[in-house]
Amino acid sequence: MRTSGWMKRQPWFWPIKLFLKRIAGKELWLKPEVSCSVRISDGWKYSADGLGESAVVYSLGVGDCIDFDLDLIERHGVTVHTFDPTPYAHEWIGRQDLPGGLEFHPWAAAGEDGTLRLFRRVNQRGKRSVVMWTADDNAGDTDDYIDAPAHTIATMMDKLGHETVDLLKIDVEGAEFDIIDGLKACDRLPKQLLVEYHHRFPGIGKRRTAESIARLRELGYRIFAVAETGREVSFVLR
Repeated sequence: MRTSGWMKRQPWFWPIKLFLKRIAGKELWLKPEVSCSVRISDGWKYSADGLGESAVVYSLGVGDCIDFDLDLIERHGVTVHTFDPTPYAHEWIGRQDLPGGLEFHPWAAAGEDGTLRLFRRVNQRGKRSVVMWTADDNAGDTDDYIDAPAHTIATMMDKLGHETVDLLKIDVEGAEFDIIDGLKACDRLPKQLLVEYHHRFPGIGKRRTAESIARLRELGYRIFAVAETGREVSFVLR
């Protein structure tokens, strides 16, 4: 039975659902480790500290939604660089009336430079997505794929001439783990990191998310917010 829209809008719904998923072992028991001023945009929790007209934001994964990116531009005057190598995103973004502070790049982010194979996303009911592609072949159609140009975050910064990235948002349908692994070789780490973890995908599992978070702690990141779903985690570099 599907959950009604009314129920999802109740303030008690998501905390209870997350608690039950944690009890069942489906989600990690994550909580903030440091204190930051937290704002919410399109379901993402972020800190406005350091976000101003000179700030640079990288947003990985466009699909057909740039609400978070547009909101940051309007609120803080930042420049947002969006990245998505999929044909749908490239065509969709071309039809939008974009503000001056948003730039689109048809690249994939990865743990190393080269190409990244992406598969058309298939959900648990077998429905093929029009918008989403995944690097996890267990969650996609292995007969329907693209090979996309891919760069590490450090290479992206070099190509775009950026010395710093003030905020990096990662929503890439399972490719986040390799991207985060690639940060170990980056000598200019993003100051703030927002990650949607896809451990719910077949073949990934929450252990891999736990290991990814441990690697980020080794790099100096600390959790300052966790979304209601438990899967979107916000980090700040300390």
